[in-house]
Amino acid sequence: MVVQGFRGFRLLTVVNKMIAKDILATLISVWGVLVVVIVSKGFIRILDKAIEGKVSSETLLYLLGLKAITTATTLLPAALFMAVLMVLGKMYRNQEMSAIFSAGGGAGTIYRAAMLTVLPVALAAAGLSLYASPWAETQIAQLMQQDAESSDLRGIAAGKFSEYSQGDLVLYVENITKDNEMQQVFVQSRQGGLAIINAKSARLKELPDGRFIVFANGERLQGQPGNVDFVLESFDEYAVRIEESTAMVNYNRSAIPLSALASSSQLPDIAELQRRYAVPVSLVLLAFLGVPLAQSAPRGGAYGNLLIGFLIYFSYGNLTRVSQLWVTQGLMPAWLGAFGVNLLLFLLGLLLLARLYGWHWLLMRIRARLSL
Repeated sequence: MVVQGFRGFRLLTVVNKMIAKDILATLISVWGVLVVVIVSKGFIRILDKAIEGKVSSETLLYLLGLKAITTATTLLPAALFMAVLMVLGKMYRNQEMSAIFSAGGGAGTIYRAAMLTVLPVALAAAGLSLYASPWAETQIAQLMQQDAESSDLRGIAAGKFSEYSQGDLVLYVENITKDNEMQQVFVQSRQGGLAIINAKSARLKELPDGRFIVFANGERLQGQPGNVDFVLESFDEYAVRIEESTAMVNYNRSAIPLSALASSSQLPDIAELQRRYAVPVSLVLLAFLGVPLAQSAPRGGAYGNLLIGFLIYFSYGNLTRVSQLWVTQGLMPAWLGAFGVNLLLFLLGLLLLARLYGWHWLLMRIRARLSL
């Protein structure tokens, strides 16, 4: 009898695999669309900085990829919540749920199918939130700082006045050839006094002493405004150094490694650690909530209860941010900030389950679980 019972127990059924496959496919589609839309908006801001010369073209795509990692981590709970609501809501409208329930399936069948996708995704989200996203934020800060230090070498465009070395160097170029040679160059320099330079051509060069603009075949006028002792000289080659800007890299708190946050007792670090752990936890809780929330009438709208789902998700996100802010300011205990909002979401899921199946069924299930 035991063997028969063991053989009769099937962990995964065709229905479980079908639902899990549909949720995964919908998750990838929704997640991809959300990431592309949000990253595209951020990419426009990076392009503005590239046009201004603050970001090099070599690091442009690398920054885009790093931004995609951080954005994808943030949007993963929302995408999964939408996927659960869309797939299960469609099954309710097509009366597939009625067929499952009439065949002896219940809430456990639906939850088991959903968790086939949710739990692996939650583990991946934990890795993204705790390790990959902080690493990406660190790389972004370092790249932005490196580009800021070398920004004087970029942003030169034909027919445009450009300032460099914190305004001590004003450059105008009439034309730039394909091999990056500047032609008909005008320069006003305030390094060591006022100097005006006119040259037929110029190039940017890295020399042992630093970065220089090397001018060829031109004239240089130097002196002090108001005096008559100006010096006019011709040259075959003349170099002007571009001062390098040096500054400490400003890391956001989101770039702090997990080990440093875990060993810190400062309230902002504790709130940041809670924010990172909230990503995988919210995935499981939102999926738990999405199963009863997805119930819709067969003649319901095409998107079922998605509107209510959006309201719940945004309310949950706002409450989470407020609780983390209160933890940072010391207005809320750290333990309450970690569990308070998640507990509310869990209780809301129980309330929706009771509305769907009845309080008597819910109490029976809880007693059965506790008796185990």
